[in-house]
Amino acid sequence: MIEFNHVFKRYPGEYDALKNVSFKIERGEMVFVTGHSGAGKTTLLKLISLIERPTRGQAVVNGKNLGKLAVRRVPYFRRDLGIVFQNYKLLFDRSVYDNVALPLLVTGVESREVGKRVRAALDKVGLLPKERLNPIVLSGGEQQRVGIARAIVHRPSLLLADEPTGNVDIVLAEEILDLFLDFNHHGVTVLIATHDQRLITRARKRMLVLKHGEIAHDSPSAAGTPQ
Repeated sequence: MIEFNHVFKRYPGEYDALKNVSFKIERGEMVFVTGHSGAGKTTLLKLISLIERPTRGQAVVNGKNLGKLAVRRVPYFRRDLGIVFQNYKLLFDRSVYDNVALPLLVTGVESREVGKRVRAALDKVGLLPKERLNPIVLSGGEQQRVGIARAIVHRPSLLLADEPTGNVDIVLAEEILDLFLDFNHHGVTVLIATHDQRLITRARKRMLVLKHGEIAHDSPSAAGTPQ
């Protein structure tokens, strides 16, 4: 599903955000990426979603070499990805329903199917009664769940999340974690970047630790968390 071989990402100013990163994530795995602020977690997700491209090394996702994928193929590549952003990235001039429907409309799904999928996704995150509201009137936790519904409405095989519980309280963070665990239980490969060790421990899934852009630790479960 995801394989990095000696991947580097250098930004202008000779800053290496990722250095010699190698790992493999199998289809159906759930993996946490953690590390200090600036360790390279967000950069890693940006490479996987082709928001950025590697400077050196080979990054392969769903059988596609990301360093060689033509620009015109990127939108098609992303159709099999769901992305949950820390700052939600919702459109406040549209309803909750319209925000979640957007990925389906972009890919030309017929209107009857759009309605079915959007309402199923909103029901999954507990927001179906609020489909006609503007996201701006929702709480931060509800806005994050709208973002999760939008990320999974097109039924991706790979779900990426960047600090998805960073702006919510403990109770909501656990509810959001439960959603990701359920998606993974149903076969979705899940990769979550987070600094929240409590959630990682609760999930007891594989953990990649980044330190100054390098893989410092690869633990098969939270039981192996380094002190």
